[in-house]
Amino acid sequence: MKWPWRAKTRAEADGLAFDEDSIGKLIEERIEAEAEAAEAAERAGHRRMVERWGGRVVDWQGWLARSPVGVDLLHWWFDEVELTALVGEERYLERLGELLSRAEARDVAAMGLGCTRRVDRACRFAEVCGQDPPPGEELASHRHGEVPGACSSFIDCHSKHQIDVTFADGDRHRSVLFFRDHPGKALLWVDGVRVGEGRRLDNGGFWEDDRFFTIRIEGPEDHPEQGIPAMGRRLYNIVSLLIHDAVRGTTRILVPEAGESWTDPVLDVSEGTGRVYATREDRAAGATPDRIFPLDTPLHEPLDAPQAG
Repeated sequence: MKWPWRAKTRAEADGLAFDEDSIGKLIEERIEAEAEAAEAAERAGHRRMVERWGGRVVDWQGWLARSPVGVDLLHWWFDEVELTALVGEERYLERLGELLSRAEARDVAAMGLGCTRRVDRACRFAEVCGQDPPPGEELASHRHGEVPGACSSFIDCHSKHQIDVTFADGDRHRSVLFFRDHPGKALLWVDGVRVGEGRRLDNGGFWEDDRFFTIRIEGPEDHPEQGIPAMGRRLYNIVSLLIHDAVRGTTRILVPEAGESWTDPVLDVSEGTGRVYATREDRAAGATPDRIFPLDTPLHEPLDAPQAG
């Protein structure tokens, strides 16, 4: 019986075998092709990133590559139209507030919001502001300009949300306000906690002693000096003052009495007490405060009761 196959001769086997040089050349060609494909994909990804998020985001790549929430924040910010269509405006705003409440100053700067240096344009000094602060140096509040760690305050002058993000000393606390063109629609977070819900809020607040966030809110309708807002004012003439203690996580609302003309109330912190003046001019002039109260009032005591100054 004859089988349909037979052993190949050595000459035939040598003709079919690849020599080592040929195999090495094939491997090199494959590696080069894969490298070229990876470079082409990287260039295409870079182009798409610039088209979608803008060229200035590239300047923050060094920081964003190690930021815990920076990329998520940029994605949520720049893809607002698609994400709002997916989850609705209410959930979109909630998530944006959550991300901003966890973001570092450099993340907010990368969004392109105006900063303490220039509120009308994005940061132009990412090569400096994107750096880490020197070892052992704490980020101070009220910082601005070309400074490692970025500015301490950011304002959105271009979107309908009118975002205001302000960091306290050491960036341990921060406020996030969406004014949204109307006091009744404003949303406020302090250290990630919603504050002032259901209240008409002013379009900005202030940190006092890097612990207390204060913001003017709607005043009592029955106040004898109450009336329609004056030109340029967003609230009524007489306003109340919301004070959030970021250390204790508590909020108190101080409402002016009939004899207190609070048109621009301000809190001053001194020797463990809070002092409320009717206007900033009164505080600057050393006038007698309308209220003086202990800052660490036990939680079971009323927080909005007037006290004689």
